[in-house]
Amino acid sequence: MDGKDDDLKEPEYGQEVKEKSYISGKLKYWKYAGGMKAELLKDLMNGTNLKTEKYLKGLVIARARLARLKLWAVRLTKLLLLLAIALQIKGLGDTLSSKISSFSLPPERIYENNGYLMVSSNGGLNQMRSGICDMVAIARYLNVTLIVPELDNTSFWNDRSQFKDIFDVDYFITSLRDEVKILRELPPKQKKKVELESLYSMPPISWSNMTYYYNTILPRIQTYEVVHFTKTDARLANNGIPEEVQKLRCRANYLALKFSPVIEALGKKIVNILRERGPFMVLHLRYEMDMVAFSGCTEGCTLEEIEETTKMRYAYPWWKEKEIDSERKRKDGLCPLTPEETALALRALGIDRDIQVYIAAGDIYKAERRMAPLKEAFPNLVRKETLVDASDLLPLQNHSNQMAALDYYVSIESDIFVPTYGGNMAKVVEGHRRYLGFKKTILLDRKALVDLIDQYNNGTLSWNEFAVGVNKVHADRMGNPTRRLEVPGKPKLEDYFYTNPTECLTMPAEDDEQLLQ
Repeated sequence: MDGKDDDLKEPEYGQEVKEKSYISGKLKYWKYAGGMKAELLKDLMNGTNLKTEKYLKGLVIARARLARLKLWAVRLTKLLLLLAIALQIKGLGDTLSSKISSFSLPPERIYENNGYLMVSSNGGLNQMRSGICDMVAIARYLNVTLIVPELDNTSFWNDRSQFKDIFDVDYFITSLRDEVKILRELPPKQKKKVELESLYSMPPISWSNMTYYYNTILPRIQTYEVVHFTKTDARLANNGIPEEVQKLRCRANYLALKFSPVIEALGKKIVNILRERGPFMVLHLRYEMDMVAFSGCTEGCTLEEIEETTKMRYAYPWWKEKEIDSERKRKDGLCPLTPEETALALRALGIDRDIQVYIAAGDIYKAERRMAPLKEAFPNLVRKETLVDASDLLPLQNHSNQMAALDYYVSIESDIFVPTYGGNMAKVVEGHRRYLGFKKTILLDRKALVDLIDQYNNGTLSWNEFAVGVNKVHADRMGNPTRRLEVPGKPKLEDYFYTNPTECLTMPAEDDEQLLQ
C-alpha cells in the first residue's frame, strides 16, 4: 500500500498513534519558531528540553492573541466606518429635511373646483412675473385649478426658458396650497379632452376688476372646463380690487416666486462677493442697442448710430412707434437716461465715488465711448461677468430671462437701487424693495434732470447750483413711503400696483402727511 492507505489504516496500537500526533504537533511549533537551532529541535523531539517547549507554546499563544487583536481592530475599524457613514447620512438627511421644511407647509385648501385655468405669460421676465401673480389671485377667487404658467418664447429676446428654469416650481406649488391648487399639467382626463376637442383660448381684458372675472370668465370656465389665457400682462386693475386679492398678489410675488436653485445660488454668490468688498449700488442702466432703437432716443449718438438704430426699429413690426422726435421725447422725460447723464446725476446726488456700482443690464450700446464718463466718475464699475467665472454663468448663457432674474436677485439685495428708465424691472424691483422695508431706491426724475443737465452743460448753472437743484428734486424720491397714485379710468397714467403695493406694506399713520406726500 502507498502512504495514503497507511494514513487511513485503522491503528493497531492507540499509543503509537498518539505519540505520532504529538511529534507532529511539535513540528508545527517549529514553523512559528522560525530560525530555531537544530539542537533545540532535537531536544524537543526527544522531549528533554521543557523550557524550549514552553517557549514555543508561549510564542504560539502570543501569535494567536495578536491575530485576535488584529481581528478586533478590523472589527472596530468597520464599526467606526459604519458610524461615520451613518453620521454623514444623518447630516444629509437633516440638510434635505431643512430644505423641504424650510417653510412650514400650509394646510391644503379644500374647495369645489370650478375648472382649470391655463395661462401663457407674455413679455419680458418682470412683465411675466407680475402677470403670473395676477393669475394666482384670479384662480384663487374663481375657485379654479391653476396650471403652472408657460413662459413667452416668442418675444424679442427669443428665450426658450420655461417656468422651472427660472422659478422654483415645487416651492411655488406648495407654498400656495392653502389658497389655490396648482398643477404642473392638466390631469389626464382634461388633457385628453383638450386634445380631442379645441381648447377655448382668449385674452382677458386689460386692467379688469374682479367683477369682470366673476361675471364673464367664471361662466366660461364652467362651460368649457378648461380655459386658456393667451396674455397675462396687466389683466388685473391696479386699484378698486378687494384687499384680500391685493395681498395674495403680494404673497405670490414676494414669497411664492422664488428663483430656481441655480439662479438663487449664483445670486447669493455674487451678493456675497460684493458685500465682502463693501457697500454696493445696482444701476439698472437701460442703454442697450435694442432700447435705444425701440425708444428712438438718440441723445449723444453719431449720425451713423442714429441710422443704425432707426433701421433696427423699422425691422421689428411689433414695435408700433416708428417716427420718433428724439429731442421732444427727451424733454418730456420719456427717454432712458444716457450713461453720461446718469454719471452727472449720481455725482450731484453725492453718491460715494468709491462705491461698487453693479451694472444690471445687457451690453451697453457703444460701451467703450458712452461708458467712459461713468467709469471716470465711479471707477468701481462691476458686472456679473467680472465677478464670477465664465463657467458659473454658462448654464444661463443665451437665456436673457435667466440673466435678468440674476440681476433682479442682486438688485433687491443691494444697498441702493437706481433705475435710469421706468421699465418693468425698474417698477417691480422698486415695489419689492418697498416690501422689504423701504430700502433705498433712487427714482430719478428724468424730465427735471434733463432740464438741469442742459442748463449745466450750457453754462447757465454752476456745478453747485446744479447739485442743489438735483438734490431738491429728489428729496422725496428715495423709495420712501408714499400713497399710490390713482387716476380713475386711466390705468396707464397711475402708479402700477407692483411698484407701490400699499395694501401689503407697513405704512406710516394716515395723519403723517409729510411722509405720505
